Amino acid sequence: MTRPTVADIRALKGQRTLTMLYVETPDEAAAAAEAGIDMLSIIDPVWTPEMREAAGDCFVQVGLLYGKLVTQEDYLRAAHRVMQIGGDCVYCASSLGTIKALADDGVPVVSHVGLIPSKSTWTGGFKAVGKTADSALAVWRHVKQLEEVGAFGAELEVVPDRVGAEISRRTPLIMLGMGAGSGADAQYLFAEDVLGCTRGHKPRHAKTYRDFAGEYSRLQRERVAAFGEFRADVDSGAYPAPSHVVPIDDAEFDSFLAAL
Repeated sequence: MTRPTVADIRALKGQRTLTMLYVETPDEAAAAAEAGIDMLSIIDPVWTPEMREAAGDCFVQVGLLYGKLVTQEDYLRAAHRVMQIGGDCVYCASSLGTIKALADDGVPVVSHVGLIPSKSTWTGGFKAVGKTADSALAVWRHVKQLEEVGAFGAELEVVPDRVGAEISRRTPLIMLGMGAGSGADAQYLFAEDVLGCTRGHKPRHAKTYRDFAGEYSRLQRERVAAFGEFRADVDSGAYPAPSHVVPIDDAEFDSFLAAL
């Protein structure tokens, strides 16, 4: 398998549903690659050559952080830097003008529609968007605007499944569904939710496949126990044992003492 290009991802629209994970560590990226996950989302602060290597043949969307970057030049410089490390596209939740500037410069851009966490105050906070005809049409109009400025795709977050399906089939954009039903072009989850170590609120669309939180708790108990046993061994004289020290010949030691 070779790493897919933007053209490859576009060609898969309507052919099969892609899988996508938000990962934060090289171990998570490597596990996703080995498991055959199609796409990864990795934020710029943790995007490194090590992460690129760990991600293997996964197509990687690198998140440019809204609010950390402000001007179009900020975004352009950051986008080219992360692409040089091996990013396959960038995520940008900034203005349509900024998205257009990136696209005009040849950078594949994914933006965001529906519930946009960084702008959720405009849609009433962290809740579903598109539950009324007017709200659903507003999401659709946003998608059309992204088409016009040259975006490659958009995260489609927390909209009714039927709305998500209709939008996805009517746009050439790759719609990365997060809580948007089975009709989106990709199913996108956070690795922390999949692994059962969610921090804070667990969204409705999250599905847990393993109990890493329980494992981490068990490992922490084992860590404390091991450290306590080490302390007890030092207190009792059990550590260091003869196997842990460097020996010296008696004659050499006697000479050392005489010289002292």
